[in-house]
Amino acid sequence: MAVDFQQLAVEGVRGLMPYQPGKPIDELARELGLKEADIVKLASNENPLGPSPKALAAIQAELADLTRYPDGAGFELKKALCNKLSTDAYNIGPEQITLGNGSSDILDFITRVFVNDGDDVVVSQHAFAIYGLVARMVGAHCIAAPAKNYGHDLDAMLAAITEKTRIVFITNPNNPTGTWLGKTELVNFLDQVPENVLVLLDEAYFEYVNEADFPDGIELLPHYPNLVITRTFSKAYGLASLRVGYGVSSPELADLLNRVRPPFNVDSFALAAATAALTDDDYVAQSIAINNAGMQQLTAAFKALELSFIPSVGNFVAFRVPDGVNAMDVYKQLLARGVIVRPVANYEMPEYLRVSIGTEAENTAFIYALTAVLS
Repeated sequence: MAVDFQQLAVEGVRGLMPYQPGKPIDELARELGLKEADIVKLASNENPLGPSPKALAAIQAELADLTRYPDGAGFELKKALCNKLSTDAYNIGPEQITLGNGSSDILDFITRVFVNDGDDVVVSQHAFAIYGLVARMVGAHCIAAPAKNYGHDLDAMLAAITEKTRIVFITNPNNPTGTWLGKTELVNFLDQVPENVLVLLDEAYFEYVNEADFPDGIELLPHYPNLVITRTFSKAYGLASLRVGYGVSSPELADLLNRVRPPFNVDSFALAAATAALTDDDYVAQSIAINNAGMQQLTAAFKALELSFIPSVGNFVAFRVPDGVNAMDVYKQLLARGVIVRPVANYEMPEYLRVSIGTEAENTAFIYALTAVLS
């Protein structure tokens, strides 16, 4: 008799569906017989600038040691992060940092350390899908508080906290909506969260935001021992393929997170490239400038096409297809024209598509294709 491996699997895993990333360029090329050079991918919030020259040089220098394991402690990267993140008011020490294979690693670590079967985690409606996946993986319940104007309703999230709640996940700015929380409302929320409930503040798009009241989560760490900040090198630093991110927290929390961190979870090339990228301020400034110009280009096009969109401070924007038009049909027709965007029906936004901001030429190709599809 054949073994039913479905029944052997951990209960929390049985009902999971794999996370669906944006469609890769080579996959679309194979499916439709298109040339990869003719395809524009604006689906995964990647940096369109290309990698930092300093990061490329650091990767090249690592090739000679390809046979060696990476530094499991990530000493040089942690040192560089401490220098980058510390301020006159607050010094970050290496004992506060947890390195991850992307910042999603930290989401997994914190859930495995603090969440048991039957516990709750609280998220916002339209929040990053990985939060629910890591919660259900360990048998926890993912409680989604109703959103407000497609953003976090912190009062609703507070109301969702019970004695079974272990973690509250907040994304600022939020993916896939691009909405953001101001410092005052975030601090008011943190003041009311029970001390035994952890708050993970996901700041993957932090570098793109230029709003007067936008909070720097790391500055809040001295006041909230239950707070964990996550950031990534995948977006503004342009290192998505290397998968490197980090968490910053109290030394006590970081110690626990590092106990479940696999050895060598960040490879040598990622460590070297991230360390170098932290010194390339010109690259980051150029990335932000391209993003700002692209945001203006896309939102102007949406207005010209009379399409509503959610104002965003990230490197992406979600737009609504016209009434009576199926968003998945628009998505598929864009694919046929060699343009990849992101459907967000799985985020309870079936009438929306999300487009990442690319170069001026990539944005123009998207606008041209979208105009053709809608007409």
